[in-house]
Amino acid sequence: MSADPSRPVGPRTGTVLDALGRRITHGDLPPGSVLRLEDVDAAYAVSRSVSREAVQVLTSMGLVTSRRRVGITVAERDCWNVLDPRLIVWRLDGPERDAQLRSLSELRAGFEPAAAALAAERADAAQAATLASAVSDMTVHARARDLEAYLEADQLFHRTLLAASGNEMYAALAHVVDAVLAGRTHHDLMPADPEPAAIEWHADVADAVRRGRPADADAAMRRIIAEATAAQQARALEGRPEDGTGSAVDR
Repeated sequence: MSADPSRPVGPRTGTVLDALGRRITHGDLPPGSVLRLEDVDAAYAVSRSVSREAVQVLTSMGLVTSRRRVGITVAERDCWNVLDPRLIVWRLDGPERDAQLRSLSELRAGFEPAAAALAAERADAAQAATLASAVSDMTVHARARDLEAYLEADQLFHRTLLAASGNEMYAALAHVVDAVLAGRTHHDLMPADPEPAAIEWHADVADAVRRGRPADADAAMRRIIAEATAAQQARALEGRPEDGTGSAVDR
Protein backbone atom coordinates (compact mmCIF):
# COMPACT_ATOMS: atom_id res chain seq x y z
CA MET A 1 0.00 0.00 0.00
CA SER A 2 1.37 3.45 -0.89
CA ALA A 3 1.84 6.15 1.71
CA ASP A 4 -0.77 8.81 2.25
CA PRO A 5 0.91 12.10 1.17
CA SER A 6 -1.27 14.12 3.52
CA ARG A 7 -0.32 12.27 6.69
CA PRO A 8 2.51 13.52 8.92
CA VAL A 9 5.91 11.89 8.56
CA GLY A 10 8.83 11.72 10.96
CA PRO A 11 11.36 14.58 10.98
CA ARG A 12 14.10 12.63 9.21
CA THR A 13 11.71 11.37 6.56
CA GLY A 14 10.34 14.88 6.24
CA THR A 15 13.82 16.27 5.60
CA VAL A 16 14.50 13.77 2.82
CA LEU A 17 11.02 14.16 1.37
CA ASP A 18 11.33 17.94 1.32
CA ALA A 19 14.78 17.84 -0.29
CA LEU A 20 13.81 15.38 -3.01
CA GLY A 21 10.45 17.05 -3.63
CA ARG A 22 12.08 20.42 -4.15
CA ARG A 23 14.75 18.97 -6.46
CA ILE A 24 12.05 17.36 -8.59
CA THR A 25 9.65 20.29 -8.72
CA HIS A 26 12.46 22.82 -9.24
CA GLY A 27 13.77 20.86 -12.23
CA ASP A 28 17.05 19.67 -10.71
CA LEU A 29 15.80 16.10 -11.20
CA PRO A 30 13.93 16.23 -14.52
CA PRO A 31 11.43 13.59 -15.69
CA GLY A 32 13.17 10.34 -16.51
CA SER A 33 15.87 10.77 -13.86
CA VAL A 34 16.50 7.56 -11.93
CA LEU A 35 17.00 7.49 -8.16
CA ARG A 36 18.54 4.67 -6.17
CA LEU A 37 17.70 4.12 -2.53
CA GLU A 38 21.34 3.58 -1.66
CA ASP A 39 22.19 6.99 -3.11
CA VAL A 40 19.41 8.61 -1.10
CA ASP A 41 20.69 6.86 2.05
CA ALA A 42 24.18 8.22 1.49
CA ALA A 43 23.21 11.72 0.36
CA TYR A 44 21.08 12.43 3.41
CA ALA A 45 22.78 10.11 5.93
CA VAL A 46 19.57 8.23 6.71
CA SER A 47 18.53 4.61 7.05
CA ARG A 48 16.96 2.61 4.25
CA SER A 49 13.57 2.70 6.00
CA VAL A 50 13.63 6.51 5.99
CA SER A 51 14.58 6.68 2.30
CA ARG A 52 11.93 4.12 1.42
CA GLU A 53 9.19 6.00 3.28
CA ALA A 54 10.12 9.30 1.57
CA VAL A 55 9.97 7.61 -1.82
CA GLN A 56 6.60 6.05 -0.97
CA VAL A 57 5.19 9.50 -0.27
CA LEU A 58 6.66 10.89 -3.51
CA THR A 59 5.06 7.95 -5.33
CA SER A 60 1.69 8.75 -3.78
CA MET A 61 2.07 12.32 -5.01
CA GLY A 62 2.76 11.15 -8.55
CA LEU A 63 6.27 12.59 -8.57
CA VAL A 64 8.03 9.27 -9.04
CA THR A 65 7.27 5.73 -10.17
CA SER A 66 8.93 2.59 -8.88
CA ARG A 67 9.31 -0.57 -10.97
CA ARG A 68 11.41 -3.65 -10.71
CA ARG A 69 14.48 -3.67 -12.96
CA VAL A 70 13.83 0.02 -13.74
CA GLY A 71 14.13 1.61 -10.34
CA ILE A 72 12.69 4.85 -9.01
CA THR A 73 12.03 7.20 -11.90
CA VAL A 74 10.97 10.84 -11.81
CA ALA A 75 7.54 11.06 -13.45
CA GLU A 76 6.35 13.43 -16.14
CA ARG A 77 4.72 16.60 -14.85
CA ASP A 78 1.26 15.60 -16.05
CA CYS A 79 1.36 12.73 -13.54
CA TRP A 80 1.86 15.00 -10.54
CA ASN A 81 -0.91 15.47 -7.99
CA VAL A 82 -0.81 19.24 -8.38
CA LEU A 83 -3.32 19.85 -5.58
CA ASP A 84 -1.18 18.14 -2.95
CA PRO A 85 -0.34 20.72 -0.25
CA ARG A 86 3.34 19.77 -0.06
CA LEU A 87 3.76 19.97 -3.82
CA ILE A 88 2.13 23.40 -3.90
CA VAL A 89 4.58 24.69 -1.28
CA TRP A 90 7.59 23.27 -3.15
CA ARG A 91 6.50 24.85 -6.43
CA LEU A 92 5.85 28.20 -4.77
CA ASP A 93 9.44 28.11 -3.52
CA GLY A 94 10.80 27.33 -6.98
CA PRO A 95 11.68 29.10 -10.22
CA GLU A 96 8.12 28.82 -11.58
CA ARG A 97 6.52 30.60 -8.64
CA ASP A 98 4.69 33.19 -10.75
CA ALA A 99 3.17 30.52 -12.98
CA GLN A 100 2.13 28.44 -9.97
CA LEU A 101 0.48 31.42 -8.27
CA ARG A 102 -1.30 32.30 -11.50
CA SER A 103 -2.57 28.75 -11.88
CA LEU A 104 -3.78 28.65 -8.28
CA SER A 105 -5.46 32.03 -8.61
CA GLU A 106 -7.28 30.94 -11.75
CA LEU A 107 -8.48 27.81 -9.97
CA ARG A 108 -9.60 29.90 -7.03
CA ALA A 109 -11.57 32.21 -9.32
CA GLY A 110 -13.37 29.16 -10.64
CA PHE A 111 -14.77 27.94 -7.34
CA GLU A 112 -14.64 30.53 -4.57
CA PRO A 113 -17.35 32.90 -5.86
CA ALA A 114 -19.69 29.93 -6.23
CA ALA A 115 -18.80 28.80 -2.72
CA ALA A 116 -19.55 32.29 -1.40
CA ALA A 117 -22.99 32.21 -3.03
CA LEU A 118 -23.72 28.82 -1.47
CA ALA A 119 -22.51 30.07 1.92
CA ALA A 120 -25.08 32.86 1.71
CA GLU A 121 -27.72 30.15 1.45
CA ARG A 122 -26.31 27.62 3.92
CA ALA A 123 -24.06 29.24 6.55
CA ASP A 124 -25.09 28.87 10.17
CA ALA A 125 -24.95 31.68 12.73
CA ALA A 126 -21.56 30.57 14.11
CA GLN A 127 -19.97 30.58 10.66
CA ALA A 128 -21.40 34.00 9.84
CA ALA A 129 -20.03 35.32 13.13
CA THR A 130 -16.58 33.84 12.39
CA LEU A 131 -16.52 35.57 9.01
CA ALA A 132 -17.35 38.93 10.59
CA SER A 133 -14.76 38.43 13.34
CA ALA A 134 -12.08 37.52 10.80
CA VAL A 135 -12.76 40.72 8.85
CA SER A 136 -12.47 42.73 12.06
CA ASP A 137 -9.13 41.08 12.81
CA MET A 138 -7.91 41.76 9.26
CA THR A 139 -8.72 45.44 9.75
CA VAL A 140 -6.78 45.62 13.03
CA HIS A 141 -3.75 43.75 11.70
CA ALA A 142 -3.68 45.81 8.49
CA ARG A 143 -3.45 49.01 10.53
CA ALA A 144 -0.62 47.49 12.56
CA ARG A 145 1.07 46.30 9.35
CA ASP A 146 1.32 42.83 10.87
CA LEU A 147 1.19 40.76 7.70
CA GLU A 148 1.54 37.37 9.43
CA ALA A 149 -1.41 38.03 11.72
CA TYR A 150 -3.32 39.48 8.77
CA LEU A 151 -2.60 36.29 6.81
CA GLU A 152 -3.95 34.09 9.61
CA ALA A 153 -7.19 36.09 9.78
CA ASP A 154 -7.52 36.07 5.99
CA GLN A 155 -6.99 32.31 5.83
CA LEU A 156 -9.56 31.76 8.58
CA PHE A 157 -12.06 33.85 6.63
CA HIS A 158 -11.67 31.81 3.46
CA ARG A 159 -11.57 28.42 5.20
CA THR A 160 -14.76 29.29 7.04
CA LEU A 161 -16.42 30.50 3.86
CA LEU A 162 -15.62 27.29 2.00
CA ALA A 163 -16.88 25.17 4.89
CA ALA A 164 -20.01 27.31 5.10
CA SER A 165 -20.80 26.50 1.46
CA GLY A 166 -21.95 23.09 2.67
CA ASN A 167 -20.13 21.53 -0.28
CA GLU A 168 -17.47 19.06 0.83
CA MET A 169 -15.57 19.44 -2.45
CA TYR A 170 -15.21 23.18 -2.00
CA ALA A 171 -14.26 22.72 1.65
CA ALA A 172 -11.53 20.27 0.63
CA LEU A 173 -9.92 23.00 -1.49
CA ALA A 174 -9.26 25.24 1.50
CA HIS A 175 -5.56 24.39 1.37
CA VAL A 176 -5.39 25.81 -2.17
CA VAL A 177 -6.61 29.20 -0.98
CA ASP A 178 -4.31 28.94 2.05
CA ALA A 179 -1.40 28.37 -0.34
CA VAL A 180 -2.28 31.35 -2.55
CA LEU A 181 -2.59 33.69 0.43
CA ALA A 182 0.56 32.39 2.11
CA GLY A 183 2.47 32.52 -1.16
CA ARG A 184 1.65 36.20 -1.61
CA THR A 185 2.72 37.04 1.94
CA HIS A 186 5.85 34.91 2.20
CA HIS A 187 7.22 35.76 -1.24
CA ASP A 188 6.89 39.54 -1.09
CA LEU A 189 3.87 39.71 -3.39
CA MET A 190 1.70 41.34 -0.73
CA PRO A 191 1.83 45.11 -0.15
CA ALA A 192 3.06 46.20 3.27
CA ASP A 193 -0.25 48.00 3.67
CA PRO A 194 -3.08 45.63 2.69
CA GLU A 195 -5.54 47.15 0.23
CA PRO A 196 -8.39 48.77 2.21
CA ALA A 197 -10.86 48.06 -0.57
CA ALA A 198 -10.06 44.35 -0.38
CA ILE A 199 -10.87 44.32 3.34
CA GLU A 200 -14.11 46.15 2.59
CA TRP A 201 -15.01 43.51 0.01
CA HIS A 202 -14.37 40.79 2.59
CA ALA A 203 -16.79 42.66 4.83
CA ASP A 204 -19.26 42.73 1.94
CA VAL A 205 -19.00 38.95 1.58
CA ALA A 206 -19.53 38.45 5.29
CA ASP A 207 -22.54 40.77 5.25
CA ALA A 208 -24.04 39.05 2.21
CA VAL A 209 -23.63 35.67 3.88
CA ARG A 210 -25.26 36.93 7.06
CA ARG A 211 -28.16 38.44 5.13
CA GLY A 212 -28.59 35.46 2.80
CA ARG A 213 -27.76 37.27 -0.46
CA PRO A 214 -25.98 34.81 -2.80
CA ALA A 215 -25.56 37.17 -5.77
CA ASP A 216 -23.97 39.85 -3.60
CA ALA A 217 -21.61 37.30 -2.00
CA ASP A 218 -20.58 36.01 -5.44
CA ALA A 219 -19.93 39.53 -6.77
CA ALA A 220 -17.89 40.64 -3.76
CA MET A 221 -15.76 37.50 -3.89
CA ARG A 222 -15.03 38.11 -7.56
CA ARG A 223 -13.80 41.59 -6.70
CA ILE A 224 -11.54 40.17 -3.98
CA ILE A 225 -9.94 37.65 -6.33
CA ALA A 226 -9.56 40.15 -9.19
CA GLU A 227 -7.82 42.68 -6.93
CA ALA A 228 -5.55 40.03 -5.42
CA THR A 229 -4.56 38.71 -8.83
CA ALA A 230 -3.82 42.18 -10.20
CA ALA A 231 -1.77 43.15 -7.14
CA GLN A 232 0.12 39.87 -7.25
CA GLN A 233 1.00 40.38 -10.93
CA ALA A 234 2.10 43.96 -10.33
CA ARG A 235 4.39 42.99 -7.44
CA ALA A 236 5.87 40.14 -9.47
CA LEU A 237 6.64 42.49 -12.36
CA GLU A 238 8.37 44.91 -9.99
CA GLY A 239 10.81 42.13 -9.10
CA ARG A 240 11.80 41.25 -12.68
CA PRO A 241 14.89 42.63 -14.44
CA GLU A 242 14.30 45.35 -17.01
CA ASP A 243 14.66 42.94 -19.93
CA GLY A 244 11.55 41.12 -18.70
CA THR A 245 13.32 37.87 -17.90
CA GLY A 246 13.67 36.25 -14.53
CA SER A 247 11.26 36.20 -11.64
CA ALA A 248 10.52 37.71 -8.29
CA VAL A 249 11.88 34.46 -6.89
CA ASP A 250 15.40 35.90 -6.95
CA ARG A 251 14.67 38.92 -4.80
